[in-house]
Amino acid sequence: MYILRCSDGSFYTGATNCLEKRLIGHNRGTASKYTRSRRPVDLEATSVEMNKGEALRLEIKIKKLTKAKKIACLKSSRPESSISS
Repeated sequence: MYILRCSDGSFYTGATNCLEKRLIGHNRGTASKYTRSRRPVDLEATSVEMNKGEALRLEIKIKKLTKAKKIACLKSSRPESSISS
């Protein structure tokens, strides 16, 4: 699971098994419709290694947060520890 900061200041949250390849895709405009018009993107945070199900559940929880709460999670440097179940 990863969080990107887009050029417009918004956040994009996603999950992948190859972060390097996915980040290149985001910056080329081929990985996501959302980030395509908000390039370049910067990697803000990654989660600890987890299985696909765990990553997708964490992604959904983070996407439901307000921008202020996402920023607080990023400041804590461990997004998954700042999200209540």
